Amino acid sequence: MSGCRNFSPLAGTPDMYTLLSQVFRFLPLPRAVAPVHGVAHNLMERAEARAGRNPQQAQELRRAARAYLSVVR
Repeated sequence: MSGCRNFSPLAGTPDMYTLLSQVFRFLPLPRAVAPVHGVAHNLMERAEARAGRNPQQAQELRRAARAYLSVVR
């Protein structure tokens, strides 16, 4: 068994790992894209909606959005 490097039963045929690597080569890679409507975006929208009625709460929501962004980055 020490001479058996290829798991294929026939000599010269590709093994499972070679086949899988060829298949996965054609699959699209996921892109790292920030969500359009993330947590900070939602907090800022809520802050804008509250700005006319409750400025103090709007300021708290803005601070929360900035704090979230500082932690995420």
